[in-house]
Amino acid sequence: MRAVVYKSPGHVEVSDVPEPHIAEATDAIVKVTHAGICGTDLHVVKGDFAGITPGAVIGHEFVGEVVEVGRAVHRIRLGDKVMSSDFTACGQCRWCDRAEHWQCTERAFFGTGTAFGPSISGAQAEYVRVPFADQTLGQLPEQCAPEAALLMGDNLATGWVAIERASTQAGDFVVVIGGGAVGQLAALSAQVAGAGIVVLVEPNETRRAFATAQGSIAVHPDDAAVLVRKLTDGDGAEVVVEAVGGNGPLDFAMSLARARGRVVSVGAHVAESWAFPVGRAFKDEMTLSFAIGDSIRLRRKLLRLITSGAFDPTVVVDTRGRLADAPGLYELLAKQQRLKAVMTP
Repeated sequence: MRAVVYKSPGHVEVSDVPEPHIAEATDAIVKVTHAGICGTDLHVVKGDFAGITPGAVIGHEFVGEVVEVGRAVHRIRLGDKVMSSDFTACGQCRWCDRAEHWQCTERAFFGTGTAFGPSISGAQAEYVRVPFADQTLGQLPEQCAPEAALLMGDNLATGWVAIERASTQAGDFVVVIGGGAVGQLAALSAQVAGAGIVVLVEPNETRRAFATAQGSIAVHPDDAAVLVRKLTDGDGAEVVVEAVGGNGPLDFAMSLARARGRVVSVGAHVAESWAFPVGRAFKDEMTLSFAIGDSIRLRRKLLRLITSGAFDPTVVVDTRGRLADAPGLYELLAKQQRLKAVMTP
């Protein structure tokens, strides 16, 4: 089969690789109909994560059709149209019992090497093996567009969980740092959750224009502090979402939050340490948390929001292509010339 594979830092290629087969009784094989390229994939290709080797199939956002199931798979059946979480969860451990699937003891993250658990082949391919299929996969209802379901697997789940983890309340002043797909979807999620004002901070002019068109106030990072202070009478934001990753964006997020503000980071981090401003955080009773989207827990809620028309996450998809187009699409995304790409194998 054809698949997108990691070649070397900064480079991918489309190659012939062996088709996946059932390895465990809880596996399913899915014929991929739509596969997304995520900001996390850019980190993988850049070489930021451990354990990614040349020739490894990458990608973790996908929807498709079930073409084979293991003997212990009962809820998912042959022919089902399915969406998937970007990671696997067993459904049996104490973490899964608490609906905290990311902490599952059997977790594996599709196409990201060994950075988040055992290596598992990615989904930018014609077929993908899905462990713990009954838990990892969800039924794709007819009223939900495949691209919306694909986004639920990671980008939308991550954007939504940032707003949820911050306990965002109606009327809150929310700042989102980063105008990539996750940041844009966090801003839209904040609006759906009833935020009074949403400010999106982004250096890319095209991404700022997109955010403005979607109802946020967009501002360049150089002007963000002045704008936030002005709009909050000098207090700062109740909620700040950091959707970039890295120590600098974390510092920036803390600086924009008010006393008793809630800062949530959903950007991908690779640094081992960060100088936390503990003195100010203690004095101002601030809250800092990190969150990773859990589409297994969230997809029922997100499906209701999407099918009811509360919002359309597919507005972030501005580029479409086929697997053969992957090297060019990765280049466009790395240069921030596109926001979100979806491929149809």
